[in-house]
Order: sequence, then structure tokens, then C-alpha cells
Amino acid sequence: MSSQDPTVKPRNEGQEDAPKWQPQPISRPGGGSSPVVEKALADVRNKIYPRSVTGYFAKWRVALVYFTQIIFYGLPWLQWNDRQAVLFDLGARKFYIFGMVLWPQDIIYLTVLLVLSAFSLFLFTALAGRLFCGYACPQTVYTEIFMWVERKVEGDRLARIRLDEAPWSLRKFRVKATKHILWVLIALWTGFTFIGYFAPIRELLLGVFAGTLGFWQWFWMFFYGFATWGNAGFMREQVCKYMCPYARFQSVMVDEDTFVVTYDYVRGEPRGGRSRRIDHKEAGMGDCVDCSLCVQVCPTGIDIREGMQYMCIGCGACVDACDTVMDKMEYPRGLIRYTSGNAIKEGLTQQQVRKRTLRPRTMVYTAILGVIFIAFMVSLATRTTLRFDVIRDRGALGREVPGGMIENVYRLQIINTAEEPLTLSLSASGVPEIVVTTTDGDKTSTVEIPAASNRLVPIVVRMPVGQAEPGLHNIEFRASATSEQGREIEAVEPSSFYVPN
Repeated sequence: MSSQDPTVKPRNEGQEDAPKWQPQPISRPGGGSSPVVEKALADVRNKIYPRSVTGYFAKWRVALVYFTQIIFYGLPWLQWNDRQAVLFDLGARKFYIFGMVLWPQDIIYLTVLLVLSAFSLFLFTALAGRLFCGYACPQTVYTEIFMWVERKVEGDRLARIRLDEAPWSLRKFRVKATKHILWVLIALWTGFTFIGYFAPIRELLLGVFAGTLGFWQWFWMFFYGFATWGNAGFMREQVCKYMCPYARFQSVMVDEDTFVVTYDYVRGEPRGGRSRRIDHKEAGMGDCVDCSLCVQVCPTGIDIREGMQYMCIGCGACVDACDTVMDKMEYPRGLIRYTSGNAIKEGLTQQQVRKRTLRPRTMVYTAILGVIFIAFMVSLATRTTLRFDVIRDRGALGREVPGGMIENVYRLQIINTAEEPLTLSLSASGVPEIVVTTTDGDKTSTVEIPAASNRLVPIVVRMPVGQAEPGLHNIEFRASATSEQGREIEAVEPSSFYVPN
């Protein structure tokens, strides 16, 4: 944090600290310029130099950076049952998530996860605005990492501005090159880790050093590395302000009782510089000293004192900066704080504001989220690890074979999603004296299915002639096994048995 003395009004944002050049007005047909277009282009072209800040919310941001990146970078290296703990193997069409193996037939679980994520987003936004954006969004997290590297290499805000405005020299080239080399290394490791969720990461690492990776593995690794380098190193706030759709539709999910970063204009206005020795209340001044630190620390470059703006990502950097100034001025903290619009208008306490979080919108979101989550967990807990599909032989619906038997031919597509081999016993019911036999005539009807695999098993089903009327009869196939832990596993699938005339 800067040691700037708040008793003297500092320079405003956009004066001596800012780059010397300014964007030129955009001409419109017939003369003049469009203020909206001019401001939009100015926002895009002007580079933002956020000042470093310390405080309560800065510590939370750093903690979330560590938390998310330990999970992201560390999770692919964990082992589970002699395999990678989390692996989305697209080639084998299997998703391994610790002790669970999901197949394409389990797409319903992915759908439910997306629904849960959507309602969680609705709930958190209704409660606290863009809280995810400020602390856990990958764009925010990697921008924070890249900005930390930038500050370590180039210095804080004023040093970076002076370096960018200085003519090119050997020192400037060395500093810029060092920063970008570190950025590229972080970006490439991020791209490598991302690919490690879709291909075994240990084999991937060996392939990188041996140069034996396939074209698409190299392509996606460099693609995601380049995206990380470009988004976190250059585009930064432009992604949050112009590319992220969440910034655009969040306004329909927040209301005047939503917790957001808010400037207390009732307490702060009229703002202005002053000496710490004067009684600003008697002078008719608010608590805001107009130091512009809230603007200088903002990663998206907005002025929170202008009211709620969709560009605000709710990171709380301005809260930390303002609280530091309030401490120096010996004013109460909270001129900028997490609160609601109604709290400012009606002078509510934080306890009264928290009570208003239990309003119809949040209650409905919570109820829906709770029901879906409970149903999801119950479904996961009760899901069977054995499933199969019955496919009739279309070439022969039914036929009479020597020995006075009626025979139908089927194929069973059996899937064992457990990570242990199973010995299945196959049987059928629905018509008298029906028996299941394998194609080689073995009536034992036991089938070995390896762990986490599927197998296509041709079988025949027979019954004595005269036991059923001609036509189609409903039957059920049953596959049963006992797991290594002694748990009974069973799956049932309906089909039909055809008796010819």
C-alpha cells in the first residue's frame, strides 16, 4: 500500500500518473463525434495499472488463489486404484472421478451438475453479486497471478507507468523479457495441466520430454497456454467487461437487497481533500477525501463512487484501500463496504441487511438447489455398477431346433462400471421352462466381465415346444453377481421372446 499522506489531497486518477497520450475523438458523418463510442474506445485503449493493496479482502483473494491452484495443479497427480484419480478419458469414453467411473450412458449426471451450477450461480448472485468473479473465476485468479509477477519484476503502479512511458533501452527490454518469460512458463504449465485432465498426466509429461506427443496434444497444450497468456497478461479486465456474458445478465439476478461492494454516498458526500486536523463535519464535508485510491486499486478501472456498475467484479480491493485511508484519517471504516443498496438508502445496520437475505427469491433458489442436490446425491449413492442392454437378432426372430426346442438369439451389451471384475450369472423369466445358454451350448451361463469395461455376449434362449402360444411374449433378463466385498449386484432388462407358428 502506498505511504501517501491522505491529509493532503493527492493527484486525481487520470492526471500525472496516467500515460501522456489520449485517444482521439471518433468522427461521425456530418461532423462531431459519438460520446458513447469515444468513451468505449478510450476504455479499451487505456491501459489500467492497478495499485497493490493489502487488507482483509486482499488476504481472501490470495487464499482463494492458493486454494484453487493447489486443486487445479495437484489433482491430476493424485492416484486412485493404480490410476489417475480424476481423468476424463475421451478416447476410452470414460470419466474417472476418484472411486466413480462414469460412462456415456451417465450423461444425466453431467446434466444435473450443470443444472446445479446454474442454480448455484443464481443463488450466489442474488445474495452477493459477482462474488465468484472477484475471488474464484479463472480469469480473476490468473490475472492476479500474472499481476503479482508483474509487480515483482517491474514494480508497483507508478514504476510500471514510468517504465511503459520510457523509451526502449537495454534495461527496459531485459525487464519486459523477464516478465514475459515467467508469464509464458506459467501459461505453458497451465496448458499442460489442463491437458492432463484428459490424458494420463504422467505419460503426458514423459511424452513432452521425449517429444512423442501427438499433434492434437501439442496443439491444445499450446492453445490453452496461449489463451492463459493472452487473457491474464494482456486482455485482463477486457474479458470481464466485454467478453464475459455473466457481467451482462447479472443485473436481472440482483436487487436492492443484494450484498455488493457499495459506496456510502450518504456518509461520503460531499467529497474533497482536507487536513486531518480540521473537523470536516463542521466544514460541511463528507468522509470521502477524494484520494482516488479506490480507483487506482480497481482491476477493472472503475470508480465505485459512481454507483453500481456491471464492470465491478466484487473483489473488494477498493474496500481495503478505503479502510486504510479511513484508519489514517481516524474516521470509521466502511465508507466502501459490502452491503445493499437499501442499507444505504434506509440507514440499515448490517444485521438488518443480513435478515433481508431470506427473501422470496433466495428462498426459492435455495429450495430448488437443495431438492436437486439431494436427488443427485441419492441417485449417485444408489446407482448400480452393472447395466446391460438386450439386442435381438433381427435375422431370425424365432426358430424350432432339434430336440423339440424353440430358440431365440440375442446379444447382451454388458457394462461393468465397478473397478473390480465380476462373474455374472445370466438367467431369464417370463415363459415356462425358459433357459439361457451361450452360443457354444454351455448351459452354465456365467460370464466374466473385467473391471471398468464392457463386453458383447451372444446368447441363445430356449424353451420346449408347446409351452407357450405362438407370438411375442414378454420376458426379463437378469444378470447377478457378488462383489469382492460381498455386496449383491443385480440388473434386470426387459425384452421379448418369439414363438413361431
